[in-house]
Amino acid sequence: MIRFRKFSLLIITLLTVSFGMIAQQDANERRFSMSKNLDVFNSVVRELDAFYVDTLNYDKTIRAGIDNMLEGLDPYTVYMPKEETDELKMMTTGEYAGIGALIGGRSGQVFISEPYEGKPAAKAGLKAGDVLVELDGLNLKGKSTSEVSALLKGQPKTIVKLKVQRPGETKVRSFEVMRERITINPVVYYGVVGNNTGYVLLNEFTNSAAEEMRAALLELKNKYHVTSIVIDLRDNGGGIIDEAVKMVGFFVPKNTEVVSTRGKLRQWDRTYRTINEPILPDMPLAILVSQNTASASEILSGSLQDLDRAVIIGVRTFGKGLVQSIRQLPYDGHLKVTTAKYYIPSGRCIQAIDYSNRTDDGTPIHVADSLTHEFKTKIGRTVRDGGGIRPDLEVKDSMKVSIAYYLMNQNIIFDFASQYALTHATIAEPENFRITGAEYEQFKQFTKEKKFTYTLQSDKLLKNLMSTAKIEGYDEVAAADFKALQAKLTPNIDKDLDTFRKDITNLINAEIVKRYYYQKGVVRYALPQDKTLLKAEELFKDMSAYNKILGK
Repeated sequence: MIRFRKFSLLIITLLTVSFGMIAQQDANERRFSMSKNLDVFNSVVRELDAFYVDTLNYDKTIRAGIDNMLEGLDPYTVYMPKEETDELKMMTTGEYAGIGALIGGRSGQVFISEPYEGKPAAKAGLKAGDVLVELDGLNLKGKSTSEVSALLKGQPKTIVKLKVQRPGETKVRSFEVMRERITINPVVYYGVVGNNTGYVLLNEFTNSAAEEMRAALLELKNKYHVTSIVIDLRDNGGGIIDEAVKMVGFFVPKNTEVVSTRGKLRQWDRTYRTINEPILPDMPLAILVSQNTASASEILSGSLQDLDRAVIIGVRTFGKGLVQSIRQLPYDGHLKVTTAKYYIPSGRCIQAIDYSNRTDDGTPIHVADSLTHEFKTKIGRTVRDGGGIRPDLEVKDSMKVSIAYYLMNQNIIFDFASQYALTHATIAEPENFRITGAEYEQFKQFTKEKKFTYTLQSDKLLKNLMSTAKIEGYDEVAAADFKALQAKLTPNIDKDLDTFRKDITNLINAEIVKRYYYQKGVVRYALPQDKTLLKAEELFKDMSAYNKILGK
């Protein structure tokens, strides 16, 4: 017996040593491969410097090499040089120093697309649609939006002198705007809707998001005495994990596991738990999600689903189960690099795209539903990994990509709203504002005056099909069918303006409301007709249905 034990220990020791030697060999091979390729890259750059016929722009050339290298990994691993530090700060804190306005560009001009409420641009009198002509004496014609954005930013308490051309006016206006430290509140809007339901619209997970969410929830609870809560995470691309964990803690017991991260370096693996007592432990809760709900938004919605604490309403989310860390690089650069995957309480990872496996043309593979696995929530409901968070109640957006999309994309609706604002000092409250039938006719005329045209994506695809058919020798066989289909896919603008009048009118109303009531006004306009929110309100009226979904 003793002999057998000694033999077993010897075998285990030999296996341990063998595996250790294999691991060391693999590590040595990786180090050699990295060193070899870095030497080759360095040599190529030196040879180009010595012999290439033209002078190289090293910053541009090396940046292109870095970007191409990272492109083969995933879209979240990116290099940010010193010049993009402000963007990094904006991503994590929601802060920057500037005038507080979104800008857009077209035809070599940069214009104000949206001044933020209460910020320097709005206080100075700048309006959406104002074309930026000159900045501190510098002519802005031909400048890109990124160039102008950099010029508008600066130290707080410094003044930027602007000359702008306002639509409908011939005289150029002059403004002096004092830059301020701009903080974008992640909670865009909160208020009471329906039958005493508290509604909170969260836009992102910056480092103040949980604090702002907590303040909104407490006000809804203590001041307005709401009896249920809706958190709107639609189109929220996520942000800082810790903020999502804190928010989960508002609704579940202290020390509840919310999410764990696992990566290459095991010493970096981490489990996140709630650290405070909940402020709303029992209040009925619904989370609204969309296909653009991602990352930290999916941690918040997915963990509350796994813990059977909230009903998820909307459509399947994006499916981003990857975690990024910021690494410092030489010369004040940074690398945002994917270091782990995250797993919510049921144990599932909801990553939808496998970037490590790609098709022959380099396209990353989307995880098929048939390859996903079942997991169980806290009380035993079935949920699945891979492919985002599947809602408990599905509500699809009925708006199609029609002429309305092209009217927005070509700024026709934006320009009409700018013109409307010039002749209307005030409008009704957002909930009550609607353009009249006569004003919609004016919009149709405005569209014609702008010589608006568009080509359907289906028509473009048809032309590609016709080209392929010609190559394959089927163009003559299918000629009549192609001709008939092409006639059906040729846009009739007058007809489409009538057919999609409801969608177009909603977009016009929202754009005009934004001119007077800013982002909060747009939310107030949209909520009464929001099908997904109405579904949540309907559910709260039938608590037996709510409890049944959560398995209570």
